Amino acid sequence: MSNSFTNLGLSAELLRAVAEQGHTEPTPIQTQAIPIVLCGRDLLGAAQTGTGKTAGFALPLLQRLATGANASTSPARHPVRVLILVPTRELAAQVQDSVRTYGKYLKLRSTVIYGGVGFNPQADELRRGVDIVVATPGRLLDHVQQRTIDLRKVEILVLDEADRMLDMGFIPAIRRILALLPAGRQNLLFSATFPDEIRKLAGSFMRDPATVEVARRNLPIELISQIAHPVDKDRKRDLLAHLVKTNNWQQVLVFTRTKHGANRLAQQLERDGIDADAIHGNKSQPARMRTLKRFKDNELQVLVATDIASRGLDIEELPHVVNYDLPHVPEDYVHRIGRTGRAGLSGEAVSLVCGEDRPLLAAIERLINKRIEQRSVAGFEPGSSFHAPARQAEPQRHQRQGRGQQPAAQPHHRKSGNHQQPNRQGRRHEPRAPAHGQHAGPQPQRPQARQPPQPRQRPHHGNRQPSPQRVQTQPFPALFDTSGRKAG
Repeated sequence: MSNSFTNLGLSAELLRAVAEQGHTEPTPIQTQAIPIVLCGRDLLGAAQTGTGKTAGFALPLLQRLATGANASTSPARHPVRVLILVPTRELAAQVQDSVRTYGKYLKLRSTVIYGGVGFNPQADELRRGVDIVVATPGRLLDHVQQRTIDLRKVEILVLDEADRMLDMGFIPAIRRILALLPAGRQNLLFSATFPDEIRKLAGSFMRDPATVEVARRNLPIELISQIAHPVDKDRKRDLLAHLVKTNNWQQVLVFTRTKHGANRLAQQLERDGIDADAIHGNKSQPARMRTLKRFKDNELQVLVATDIASRGLDIEELPHVVNYDLPHVPEDYVHRIGRTGRAGLSGEAVSLVCGEDRPLLAAIERLINKRIEQRSVAGFEPGSSFHAPARQAEPQRHQRQGRGQQPAAQPHHRKSGNHQQPNRQGRRHEPRAPAHGQHAGPQPQRPQARQPPQPRQRPHHGNRQPSPQRVQTQPFPALFDTSGRKAG
């Protein structure tokens, strides 16, 4: 192990920390990225999620800062020298853990700042002086506005999950932050996906960046098996519960499109006897961290999450990821399923696809240049929820026609159900009851009971009421007078 990492030029302190984590050899992204970062060059690093790209920038930037590290307690001796921007709180916490883990034997200070938690404790820690700050853009700008952080001495800027950070929704915040940084800094962009338009935008502030692309762009890890189950939209939850129970899945990450949908699905799964909970942006950070810890510790069977959690979740040996709702952005599919199949382990990604999801599935297949196998689950085939009631109603329709065409073939109804059969018919056609003085006459056979012929009208006789027996033998007694002409 140490020979491989030693060849990358890492210090003894870093090699010791790497060895304690049980890493045997550097991953491809680490092998190619670390020497480039150590020499101070800008870098675009594209690697699949779970291939060790966090260590690919954390190890060399720690190495570069180590030469100026000091044990002084003076805040002036610890200006912010490295700024790492990430899109989510979960990813911020994960990156900070990696920085502390690999830098445990170096005299460097680091902290993490994000929203959803108290502002003042973060401000106090920044005032004490830190060398490395891991932050989300919104909370970082809050500290800038309150003048609790000074970015004028930043030497290295890292944008992790750069495709999302540089997406249209983040551009204003990113540009405001870039304007606060020294022009001569080193820029590192790492992400699992790099759309061409993002590369253009990155080139506007990066200087001749080197590109490290370990795998083809936007392709999920080959160790992840991908399958799509066609199903009606209103049966997705039933199918998910069926898969979890019948396959005895003990740790499943499920993605929904909305926060409300995540809450509702978790509650429904709980009613189905499955231990489930949800995390999303509306929940407080402490609540999200508690739920995530339960899931990591195998105390929670199903974790339902929105895309906010698809970036940066690092769960060892996660076996199953389910796309309950397919994402509107195809690249998000790669990030979602990248939660499984990490560190060279295999995993399974399951997508529940209804009719309206098919265009989204086609877009995903075009992105990854691969057809995703579609496999129906017995009892949950599309349309099965509607066909079953139709099959049950079919014999009743034939039975009504039979009574209308062959009235003499059912004499037993007159003996045992004299008072019941007319009542059922009466209830069914109550709005069109026979007029006073009319009675139902015999009807000729006809191929369709729903469209009876209209024979010539004959005068009625008196005020006789139809007998129950005669009403019973006619399929629609309320619709015809004594002559067979349609009433009303």
